[in-house]
Amino acid sequence: MTASQFVQFTLVVTGAPYTSQAPQTALHFARAAIAAGHTIDRVFLYGDGVQLATNLACAPSDEPNWHRSWSEFLSAANIPAVACIASALRRGVINDEERARYERDANNLASPFQLLGLGEWVESVASTSKVIYFHAGG
Repeated sequence: MTASQFVQFTLVVTGAPYTSQAPQTALHFARAAIAAGHTIDRVFLYGDGVQLATNLACAPSDEPNWHRSWSEFLSAANIPAVACIASALRRGVINDEERARYERDANNLASPFQLLGLGEWVESVASTSKVIYFHAGG
């Protein structure tokens, strides 16, 4: 492939792990895209997709741990990962700053995810070749 054939993607995941295939399909796509020489500008979690960013979910030992798989992939590939702050707060996914702001006892945002607003999504959409959505379906 020539440099002009490489694509820079933004991935948007809106389905929750274990109740939809969206996070699993997105991860398989992301791995394949990187292996093919493409780049991923960032992964944006929105709606129920933000549940992927909690570090409190525990997968049974006989099931894939999609939370850990995503965190390891994003860290290894150095891909920024954003969870929509409004979606996250509604679903109980919270970082240390929001924990203090809302006077909660703990935080549960997994690394390398960040809580940011829709402006991050807009910026990414404006700067990448393709945006691919992974919805819950239904």
